[in-house]
Amino acid sequence: MRPLTFAWTLLAALLVVSAGSATSEPALRTASESFDRDPGWDGHNNRSLAREPRHVRQDFGYSRTAHASATVGEVGGFVYAAAEPAYYGKPYGPKSFAQSFSASGTLAVEPGGGNALFGFFNSSTLNEWRTPNTLMFRINGRGEGFHAHVEYCTATWRAGGDFFPQPGPGKRTARLVANSPARHSWSLRYDPQGNGGSGAITAMLDGETLVLNLDPGHQADGAVFNHFGFLNVMKSADDGGTLWLGDLKLEGVPVPLDRDPQWDAYGNRATFETRNVRPWFDFGFSPTRFAGGQSVGELGGLIFRGDERYPERLAYYGDRVGALSLDQPLKASGKICQRRGVTDSTVLIGFFHSTESVRISTDQKSGFPENFLGVAIEGPSREGFLFYPVYSTNENATSAHGSAATGANAPPHLRPDSKPHTWSLEYSPAANTLAVTLDRQRTVLGVLPEHRAHGARFDRFGIVTTHIDGNGQEVYLDDLSYTTAR
Repeated sequence: MRPLTFAWTLLAALLVVSAGSATSEPALRTASESFDRDPGWDGHNNRSLAREPRHVRQDFGYSRTAHASATVGEVGGFVYAAAEPAYYGKPYGPKSFAQSFSASGTLAVEPGGGNALFGFFNSSTLNEWRTPNTLMFRINGRGEGFHAHVEYCTATWRAGGDFFPQPGPGKRTARLVANSPARHSWSLRYDPQGNGGSGAITAMLDGETLVLNLDPGHQADGAVFNHFGFLNVMKSADDGGTLWLGDLKLEGVPVPLDRDPQWDAYGNRATFETRNVRPWFDFGFSPTRFAGGQSVGELGGLIFRGDERYPERLAYYGDRVGALSLDQPLKASGKICQRRGVTDSTVLIGFFHSTESVRISTDQKSGFPENFLGVAIEGPSREGFLFYPVYSTNENATSAHGSAATGANAPPHLRPDSKPHTWSLEYSPAANTLAVTLDRQRTVLGVLPEHRAHGARFDRFGIVTTHIDGNGQEVYLDDLSYTTAR
């Protein structure tokens, strides 16, 4: 009997050891947060309100001057790039991508900086850049000269653009147009039958022609233009410049400017202070209800891209979720709303690490932080804003994302139209997949075995910034559920 007794004793001891090993891994559960009150999550550089606000001055409209025109009477002045919209425009049309339309005239740009738009726009859809329902010249002041861009944006925030290039061999770059002579001739014409019936824009500047074809599907998106005139570039505060338009024609018909035409105006003669200044983060708990939660209170705000070269330009706001890794199934879900979205911006939502995801570096080799798994909201501008899965491993900083997925697996669009949506993410270590869903549209990203071998660690869930800088978005989340080991 002794050998049998010994065997049972040994088996019992092994079971005890095995049970102890199994419980050494923290059990996973699902946490919920409705933000009915400030949850006191961990924040890092997520509020930059201690900085001084930027002073904004808009001073453009009709003027009895002759900077650009052959006779007294023109429109223009000082236009400041800022998040707050400002315009001065002649009621026009309305026109759409199904119709042809044109404008021409003369342009004068004073020496200095600035970033302003003139052309066709819709006064009722102004809330960011690229601005929906626009077809315009963009003038970037560069000291004694300027760069001239041509751009458009559809009703669904999908955009395209090009610039008058520098002639000659080598890399294609924007041509610096000298401010002298003082007056430049220009024209802007849209042809719905151009580009094989997909729509084309033909722009002329001082006799040089630039043809910008609408991207596939953009004409079908539609656009409605109800004004012609000036519009500020609506992004974070970024200085201003002075420019003028004269000798105007719409559809080849002269526009009289010998007296004040009393065009429609908004915010064009104003001075104020703004805190929408890049890279001043302003996100965290918010006593608002944009995302459609069950009650007042949510997570969100103004989120710029980060910059790993500077400690103060990396930020996050997240709940402490214990120690998680790529060896565990991870889930999250909730409600989301994008209220503003500027070109060249990214918002990251998901699981990250409180120190390693905000590690300082001069590498600038990836915009995604180390140790991240979740969702990205970003362009390219030809698609507006996509909602897609992304992950990044540990210090090897190997990342993969689903923005290039096509067909049935193509990522959905999240538009900055202030409409609430439901969303979820699910990581399966058994299947090596990360799936993201917006409303009912699902995108699946495979996790490569070699990436899985690199490993990743997560101890927070929430919002974390990218590592290469850029513009900002205003995004809100509510009624969240997410995996935690605490």
